[in-house]
Amino acid sequence: MNYNDEAKKIIEALGGEVNIDAMTHCATRLRMVLNDEGLVDEKTLSDMDIVKGTFSTGGQYQIIIGTGTVNTVFNEMSKITGKEASTKSEVSQRSNKKMNPIQQFVKMLSDIFVPIIPAIVAGGLLMGINNLLVAEGLFYDEASVIEANPGLADLANMIDIFANAPFVFLPILIGFSATRRFGGNPYLGAALGMLLVHPALMNGYDYPNAVAAGDPIPSWDIFSLSIEQVGYQGQVLPILVASWILAKLEIQFRKIVPSALDIILTPLFSLFITGFVTFLFVGPLTRTAGDFLSGGLMWLYDFGGPVGAALFGLFYAPIVITGMHHSFIAIETQLIANQASTGGSFIFPIASMSNVAQGAAALAVFVIIKGKKMKGTASAAGISALLGITEPAMFGVNLKLRYPFIGAIIGSAVGAFFVGLFDVKATALGAAAIPGIISIVPTDIPYFIISIAIAIVTAFAVTFALSRMSRFKDAENE
Repeated sequence: MNYNDEAKKIIEALGGEVNIDAMTHCATRLRMVLNDEGLVDEKTLSDMDIVKGTFSTGGQYQIIIGTGTVNTVFNEMSKITGKEASTKSEVSQRSNKKMNPIQQFVKMLSDIFVPIIPAIVAGGLLMGINNLLVAEGLFYDEASVIEANPGLADLANMIDIFANAPFVFLPILIGFSATRRFGGNPYLGAALGMLLVHPALMNGYDYPNAVAAGDPIPSWDIFSLSIEQVGYQGQVLPILVASWILAKLEIQFRKIVPSALDIILTPLFSLFITGFVTFLFVGPLTRTAGDFLSGGLMWLYDFGGPVGAALFGLFYAPIVITGMHHSFIAIETQLIANQASTGGSFIFPIASMSNVAQGAAALAVFVIIKGKKMKGTASAAGISALLGITEPAMFGVNLKLRYPFIGAIIGSAVGAFFVGLFDVKATALGAAAIPGIISIVPTDIPYFIISIAIAIVTAFAVTFALSRMSRFKDAENE
C-alpha cells in the first residue's frame, strides 16, 4: 500500500489542507479539528480500504485506521501538509470551542479522571485479589483462603493496604489532575488534597456513623464560626470544586502580586483561602451533593432492578455516541471508593454488556456480509470490541449498517437485565468487556460470565435475524 497516496486522499476528502485546523493521533485513530466538517467527503473516506470508520465527537473528527498503520498515515499527512502533530492540550483547546456547554463539562471530567484511572484500576484489582483471599466458601467449604492457609494472612493484609491507598488518598490524585486541568499549579492541587485527608481530621468514612449515632464531631471555633474537622476520604465533588477555586485564585493572585513576592505569597494565600472556604462550606455542601448523587443512582438501580439495568444497557451505546459516558467516571470512582456501603459499581458491568454486544453484532456482520472490505473490518472490529475497544465496531460497522447497532443495543439490554437480576458489581475500573472479569466482585464473577454470554448470543442472533429483513438486505452487498 502506498501510504503517501492514501494520506493525500484522506486530506482531499477532509476538504483539503486549509480545512485542517489541528491534527494528532492516538493508538488507532487520526484525531483532527476541522474548520468546517460539512466539507468532509464521507463517501470517499468510507470507500478507502485503509479507513475502518469515521465519526465526529467532542469537536474532533476522527478516522479509524488501526494500530501501527495510523502512525505511518499520520506521518505522511504531516509531510504533505507541513503541519506538526499538535499536542493533546492544543487539540483539546481548539475542539472545546466547537462544543456546547454540556459537552465541555463532560470533556472536562474526562480530562481530569482519565489520567488517574491507572491508579484506581490498580487499587481496585488489588482489592479484588484481597476479596478472593478473604471470601468464605469461595474455594473452601465455609472457610476463606486465609483461614485455610494462615501463612497468607500477612500477605492479604499487605494487599489490603496497597488496595485502599488510592481510594483513601483519592483527593490528592484528583487535586493534582483537576488543578492542572483548571490552569493552576498541580502540586498546590495535590497539597489541597492532602489537607482534605489529613490524619488529624476525623476520617470521612467514620463521619456518617458518628452523625447517625449522635457522637460529637470535632470542630474549630474561629471568629464565632464552628467548622467541622472532618476529612473527605473517598469523596469526589469536594476536591473537584475546591481545585477549581484554588486554580482561579492562583491565576488572579499571579496577576496582582509583585513578581518578587509571587513564589511566596501566591501559594500561601491560594492554599489557605481555598482550604478555609472548603472546610467552611464548600466541603460540607459538595459532600452532601455527592452522597445524594451516588445514593440516588444506587436507589434508581436498586428500585428499577433488572428492568432499570436493562434500560441503562439499552441506552448505554447511544450515550457513548454523545460522549456523555465520560461523566460516569466521576460517579464510578466514588461508588468504588465507598464500596463498603455501595458494594461497588454497577455501571462497569453494564458498560461491559454494551461493549461485548457491539462486538458480537460486528462478528454477526462478518458472517452475514458479502463485501470483502466490510467483512475484514467487521472481523477485526468485533474481536477488538470483545476485548473492550468498541470504536471500530460501533462507528465502522454497526452504525454504518444500522441493523447491527439495533442488534447490539438489544443484546446489551438483555445482558444488563441479568446484571441487575444477579446484582453484579465491580470493585475496579478496567477493560469493560471480557477482560473485565478481573474487575468484578469475586462472588459475582460466575454471574458476570453468564451475563456476558447472554449479551453476546442475543446481539449475534438479533443482528442475524434483522439482516434477513428486506429493508436491510441491500447492506449485505456493501
